[in-house]
Amino acid sequence: MKQLLILSGKGGTGKTTLASAFIRLAEVKAYADCDVDAPNLHLIMGQTTKPKRTNYYGMPKAEIDQNKCIECEQCIQNCRFKAIFADDGYKVDLFACEGCGVCEAICPVEAISLRPAIAGELMLYADNGKVFSTAQLKMGSGTSGRLVTEVKKQMKLAVPPGTDLAIIDGSPGIGCPVIASLSGVDMVLIVTEPSISGFSDMERIIKTAEIFRAKIAVCINKYDNNLANTRKIEEFCKTKKLPFTGKIPFDPEAVKAINNALTIVDFDCPAGLATREVFKNTMKLLFKESDGCSA
Repeated sequence: MKQLLILSGKGGTGKTTLASAFIRLAEVKAYADCDVDAPNLHLIMGQTTKPKRTNYYGMPKAEIDQNKCIECEQCIQNCRFKAIFADDGYKVDLFACEGCGVCEAICPVEAISLRPAIAGELMLYADNGKVFSTAQLKMGSGTSGRLVTEVKKQMKLAVPPGTDLAIIDGSPGIGCPVIASLSGVDMVLIVTEPSISGFSDMERIIKTAEIFRAKIAVCINKYDNNLANTRKIEEFCKTKKLPFTGKIPFDPEAVKAINNALTIVDFDCPAGLATREVFKNTMKLLFKESDGCSA
């Protein structure tokens, strides 16, 4: 099964808009939303069934047994994260606790233990022979990369037999969720925009993706907002010998589509037509043996 990951170096480039259009055009049986900090692909894809929900446990957190605690202050004095405080007994600030275990080790009456803490929620939609894997990271949790790995694993385990393509909507940026989503994919499509920050962030995500030795392709969304920067991006791709799969214009109809929980290929509009061309070029690259450039 080929895995196509759609990324962007920054938020707001249209990554999820493009991912939802690709899922519709390819009629894929497996797809995932790895933007666990702010997942919203399900809003566009119109899931009709309730998902199977599974708690995801991340780093352990300290827990104090009030019946054993003698309030000796050892834990408060030795917690470098200031996560333990006195308030009608000793309490743990779960947002501040890093699960280091110092408090557990020094407690003279063994009143403190490290317990698994819920870091997020995995969700798996299974409907009409299709699977959609996603998750929601709990606010304040720092295990986003591990949760993304679980999202991908959940999709692979549930994928119907004979599935030849999975499309993954990644996170913006180059942090832990992006690195986790890059692992094991066959191709990365980078969605950029013709702005100074868009170009800079595109360069960063390309450097990150190159480490994983996956095929890399680039497309430009809202290309007509700045034609000079669009040409700069195209020249950059030619110089770096990166496949360029096309340009999508700014289109007010695309905004209307998203606001109505539709993809931009669900009706005729300039952005939708251009996206179909980007999709065709991307699939050619993904399913051929040798790398190429579609400039």
